[in-house]
Amino acid sequence: MNYVLMNPLKLDQTDIYPSKVVCIGRNYADHIEELGNEVPTEPVFFIKPNSAISQDILTHKVDPIHYESEITFSIKSGQLLGVGIGLDLTKREIQSKLKAKGLPWERAKSFDKSAVFSDFTTFNGKISDLRMELFINNKLVQLANYELMINKPDAIIKAASEFLTLIDDDLLMTGTPKGVGILNVGDEFTGKIFEQENLIIEHSWIVR
Repeated sequence: MNYVLMNPLKLDQTDIYPSKVVCIGRNYADHIEELGNEVPTEPVFFIKPNSAISQDILTHKVDPIHYESEITFSIKSGQLLGVGIGLDLTKREIQSKLKAKGLPWERAKSFDKSAVFSDFTTFNGKISDLRMELFINNKLVQLANYELMINKPDAIIKAASEFLTLIDDDLLMTGTPKGVGILNVGDEFTGKIFEQENLIIEHSWIVR
């Protein structure tokens, strides 16, 4: 059976078809403390498949879902090409149970529509100039930037390339800062990415 990649996203005005989303966990010290986790000695990776990609934020009828906003990059020729806003949706209670048993996180992290994205824009500036802000109902709840990251994006790409192949259009989520929380139907999420003080991306979602 031939497999056709689903769920295209936009980079500028061009469709992109990520084969996977490469995610790094525990990349902000305040978020590690927020969840009571240990500080890792090396990057903590997990993968979300193409079927996880969505442009809508959906709740779940059974399991409560938490949001984690992240500066996200699209990849071309092994390099960071475009930047956008990503939401890593997590079934936190399931994740906690799996972690307690030393089991993988896929049931909590890789379910359908668990990776929500804005459009992407080509970025040619300094990654260190980027800052992301997430608002819920006009209240600032998360702030992410280069300086707060334990592992910087270029180093994450290098570490990931040691054990997997990065295909053009794949996405890299760079971790979430403190301020994660539960999704509530009807909430308005607005993400913004700045290059220094210049707003380069803004995207809003209503939780359904």
